[in-house]
Amino acid sequence: MSRRPALALAAGAALFLVAAPAVPAAAATHPRALEQTVTVDPTGRVTDDGTVTLTGTYRCTGSEGLAFVSSSLSMKDNPNLHQGVGGTLAVCDGAEHRWENTAKPFPRLKPGEATVEASVTELRGVGLIPLPAFHAYDVYDVTLTKA
Repeated sequence: MSRRPALALAAGAALFLVAAPAVPAAAATHPRALEQTVTVDPTGRVTDDGTVTLTGTYRCTGSEGLAFVSSSLSMKDNPNLHQGVGGTLAVCDGAEHRWENTAKPFPRLKPGEATVEASVTELRGVGLIPLPAFHAYDVYDVTLTKA
C-alpha cells in the first residue's frame, strides 16, 4: 500500500478536527449539560379556523447562536402528513422554560389524536453558513381539543 493515500487520509482527518465546532468547556462540564430536554403538554388546542397551539417546556445549555423550540405534528388518522407548528426563541441558560407555538397549518386540522415532534435547535455559525446544532428532541402523543 502506498503511503500517499494514508497521508491524505490523516491530513483530511486533522483538517476535519480543526474545522469541527468545539464544545465549550463550560458546557461540557456543566452539570445540566446532560439534562437538555423538550416536552410537549398532553393537550393541544385547535380553533374553528384551524389555528393550532402547542405548549410544553424546554431546558438547554451552552448556546452560542440563536436557538429555537420548533414543533411539528401529524394526526393519527394521517401519520404521513407532518405539519409545522411555529417556532419560539429559546434561552439556553440551563433553567426550565415554557414554550408555546401557534400556526394555521394547511390542510386545516380538526380535534383528535396526534403525534408531536419537538426540538430545541441552535443555529451555530460555522464558516459562512449557520448549521443546526440540536440540544433536545422528543416525540409525544397529544390530543388536539377544540379551543
